[in-house]
Amino acid sequence: MRYTQEHLELQRSLRKLIDSEINPFVDEWEAAEFFPAHEVFKKLGSAGFLGINKPPEYGGQGLDYSYQLAFAEALGHIRCGGVPMAIGVQTDMATPALARFGSDELRREFLAPSIAGDFVACIGVSETGAGSDVASIKTTARKDGGDYLIDGGKMWTTSGTQADWVCLLANTSAGAPHKNKSLICVPLNTPGVSRAKKFKKLGMWSSDTTQLFFDNVRVPQRYRIGEEGLGFTYQMRQFQEERLFAAAQWTVLERILADTIAYTRERQVFGQAVLDHQYVQFRLAELQTEIEALRALVHDAAERYLAGEDVTLLASMAKLKIGRLGREVADSCLQFWGGMGYMWESGVSRALRDMRLSSIGGGADEVMLGIISKLMGTVTRR
Repeated sequence: MRYTQEHLELQRSLRKLIDSEINPFVDEWEAAEFFPAHEVFKKLGSAGFLGINKPPEYGGQGLDYSYQLAFAEALGHIRCGGVPMAIGVQTDMATPALARFGSDELRREFLAPSIAGDFVACIGVSETGAGSDVASIKTTARKDGGDYLIDGGKMWTTSGTQADWVCLLANTSAGAPHKNKSLICVPLNTPGVSRAKKFKKLGMWSSDTTQLFFDNVRVPQRYRIGEEGLGFTYQMRQFQEERLFAAAQWTVLERILADTIAYTRERQVFGQAVLDHQYVQFRLAELQTEIEALRALVHDAAERYLAGEDVTLLASMAKLKIGRLGREVADSCLQFWGGMGYMWESGVSRALRDMRLSSIGGGADEVMLGIISKLMGTVTRR
């Protein structure tokens, strides 16, 4: 995929906003283990960044997915993982199904304010006993007149302590697990909704994560996205964009590499710069080659997605690769920083902590391998 001047200008404008409105505050937000999502999202929404490939009638720009990918890649300019992850939940995880399958009324009520940055959205799929195993969720939404009554809970909810609504996957019938689920927009100020305290995590500190509980929560059936029983299918489609968003963070790895080159050029060991050692040069060259291979895979998948192809295989491969390569790049680069790399406040140690989530969230590595194996035709039933 070749970016046009318009793609590059979008990235330049986003990086400019990041430099003025996000990066100066990252250390403060990391220390607080929280960033003001409403404030940040309003600035992004006002600049048109929260609805790049969403319909214009709801405030979006109506551009194709290549521009959304360019946006996701430019988020790698943010000097932490938690803030871009929360932005990605808003743009690529909680809203794609709503934008594609929601009724006009539903999109005006939930999508439009999310694009404007007035609402913070979260996604409710994972549960305490059903993370990557989406088919096993237990949350239910039973019909009562023209409403649903929702009971259950959701775990690992990004932006959960401050979100205005959740795109909730729930069982709406007793049928087969792949055909009994629906996606429902649930306002989080609805009676019966409660939130646990903010979780303390290994990384992604500036992004708040919590658990949501639903006790006889009543919402109108018109809050359902698309057809009843197709929620699992809709969520699998959302996963394609979520996993491509995750893989688009290859730009974070490129930033870590650039920072490491700059540092090792100045750091002296035994009378010469660390970068002057051939082993260091060769190792950084290997990592740059792996990053470029991942970039090519992501862009190939995005091109095929634009063409209307099912990119489950390529998106799963890219998601698998970003998780594993993220650990490799961050750990290898940290080694070249020496004691400074081991300091908690260093950018490379933050990246090591933050990138670890890439092999867990949005489908663990083992789930990606299972999908890849199945689509390769190597899985045989016994």
